[in-house]
Amino acid sequence: MISRIMLRSTVGLGAFLMMSTSLATAAHAGTATMALLTRLHDKGILSDDDYKQLVAEEQQEQAAPPAPAAAPAPVATTATSSGLDLGNYVKMTKTGIGFDVGSASITFGGSVNGYFVHDSPDKASANTAVAGGIASVGGNNTSAVRNGLLPGYFTISVKTKQAGWDVGAFFGMYPGINSANWGALGANNGGQPTALATAGIDARQTFLTFGKPTVGTFKIGRDIGLFGSDAILNDITLLGSGAPGAGNAAPANTTLGRIGSGYIYTDFQPQMTYTTPAFSGAQLAVGVFQPLESLTGPAQTNSTPGFQAKLTYDAKVEGVAAHLWLSGITQKHDVTVVHDVSYTGRGLDAGAKVTAGPVQVVGYWYTGKGLGTTVFGLFDTDASGNPRSSHGFYIQALGTLGKFSVGGSYGESDLSYANAADSLANPTLVKRNSSWVGQGRYALTPWVTLIGEYIHSDAKAHNGNDAKSNALALGGILFF
Repeated sequence: MISRIMLRSTVGLGAFLMMSTSLATAAHAGTATMALLTRLHDKGILSDDDYKQLVAEEQQEQAAPPAPAAAPAPVATTATSSGLDLGNYVKMTKTGIGFDVGSASITFGGSVNGYFVHDSPDKASANTAVAGGIASVGGNNTSAVRNGLLPGYFTISVKTKQAGWDVGAFFGMYPGINSANWGALGANNGGQPTALATAGIDARQTFLTFGKPTVGTFKIGRDIGLFGSDAILNDITLLGSGAPGAGNAAPANTTLGRIGSGYIYTDFQPQMTYTTPAFSGAQLAVGVFQPLESLTGPAQTNSTPGFQAKLTYDAKVEGVAAHLWLSGITQKHDVTVVHDVSYTGRGLDAGAKVTAGPVQVVGYWYTGKGLGTTVFGLFDTDASGNPRSSHGFYIQALGTLGKFSVGGSYGESDLSYANAADSLANPTLVKRNSSWVGQGRYALTPWVTLIGEYIHSDAKAHNGNDAKSNALALGGILFF
């Protein structure tokens, strides 16, 4: 009878589940069914003709002699708490947190973190001024309860198979715990530690995918870039804090981690990418990207997109696992204020992560011209659009014994002048940002990890200016 009601009425699944709960728990199933039919009719969901026919069918079922009891068929743990069994239509996913609805799998993921960060910077003076330096200056110690390199996040993934294609949609929302000062950078603008302020949400992921195991996967939307992505995803400060940067007194959504002192931030960018199937451990991804304008150079209107590619290789030999990567980026920039003036930003990076038992070692290197430092487009050119060169690296080791892990890393990012005139015009331009990080972890539960870090940051200008800061970060992160 219930199935006939679902087919004949236009009642939504939510309303039907609510009404079916009372039905399943009623002392007399027949009386409850009649009551449900009456309510559906009174609300206009069932027409007069449907109502009369269903009432007649229910009365006929009640008058029929009861069928002999049969042994219940085994079912998966898919029954709702109300007792309503939806059979194989709705069921738990095999992995993760979510459920299957027919042929579609819906999964949820998330992370929450928070750290107490205490930063001790150098005093601000003519000798500590570094344009583009990651070390904070000011002379006064600062304390904050803030996010680390990761904000919090909540992701929703929907996957299914249609017409022979594996189809998916992905949404990622990244809320911070700190009060946002909404500006040009949105949720990632400097913080506002005052009463009645609110946190921000960085909606940095929204993309669709379609593909086949033998064809590969196509992605359209906004997601992490290809160039530099493995650098940050294998960085131990991704789970912690790393360099707090200049804004610890008024923290934004994230710290710097090792961004700007070992690699350029890959960023989340609009893109159309294609990833091949894996061939004996090797896999190639190529993509067309939204062209980015310079943050500090002359105004631009770019006529061509950016292009990125990444080649990865994974292997395991006698218990030693290796993950290797090589990626590149290129984009033509058209300067608006001076016609027929353009430059091409390009870069190359390479890295390796080797895991042998409880020890993991990572090495990374990059070089570029017209890319900038710390983030794409920051100090990438002089005022006339002449590109500057940059390069950097980091090395890292992490050892694990039981629930405890101890690691450390060093990295630096260097920036060169475009020409002699550039050196005269910008004497305090950053020459090198570097940082040392020591980290300890304790896996409290499979979801929760407690983390402590010590971070020493150093920023040097081309004219010899130098700024240093020392920070301590204590907190934890949860993943599900």
